[in-house]
Formats: sequence, C-alpha cells, structure tokens
Amino acid sequence: MIRYKLICKDCETTFDSWFASSGKYEKLKKKNLLTCYNCNSSKVEKTLMAPQLINSKKISKENLDFAKYKNIKKTLKNYQKFIQDNFKYVGENFAYEARSIYYEKKKKKKGIYGNASKQDLKELKEEGIDTQIIPWIDDKNN
Repeated sequence: MIRYKLICKDCETTFDSWFASSGKYEKLKKKNLLTCYNCNSSKVEKTLMAPQLINSKKISKENLDFAKYKNIKKTLKNYQKFIQDNFKYVGENFAYEARSIYYEKKKKKKGIYGNASKQDLKELKEEGIDTQIIPWIDDKNN
C-alpha cells in the first residue's frame, strides 16, 4: 500500500488517498478514474510529498496515551494503598456498617470501605449518609 497526497486542479482541494501500488495509481489516472471528492473533477494530480521519517525522540499519541494511563493507574494504586492503610475493610457489609456508624453515632478510629450495590448507595444517599465511589484496580499485572 502507498499513500499519495493528491490535489484537484479545478478547486485546489488537497486530500490523501491510498493505492495498492504506484502502478495502480498510474492505471487509475490513465483511465480517468481518479476524481476529486469535493467537486467531482477528474483533474486530480499527485503533489510533492515529504517522506515520513521516524524520529525515535518523537512520542506518538499511543505512547502518550499509554503514559497517561500508567500515571492514572499509579495514582489510583496510591489512593488504594492509603485507603487500605487507614480504613477498615467491611466487604459486602458496607451498607450495614455505614448505617451502624451513622445511626448509632459510633466513634470509630478508622473509616470503612467495602462493596455496595447501586441500590444500597442510592438508599444510603436518601438517608443522608455520605458515601463515595472509588475506582478499584486489582493487583493483576495484565
């Protein structure tokens, strides 16, 4: 596959197009099958193109996105560690424990964290019990 930058001689629109080979481009051009997408003219020609060089110092968008992902994942892991070190894990009993603390005014040295359904969270909110949802990442490497 080869990509050419093309220009329409009528409306001066430039656009890229892919071809199986340079020979295929020449065949299509010879048969007048290349047309401008903007004005439908068949006066389409190749323009000068600079070769695309690979620069090892240039960061691609994919690498940048992956770096952002890794940074977000690291931040979430730090939050998780802080929560695990400073809060009590109550598992599936989160809603029950949250209500116990709220209604019985228990003074606990540690806050709690655990699992709750969307319905449990909705009911806790309706009761005036403040909760937060925190994304949780498993310790798996893949």
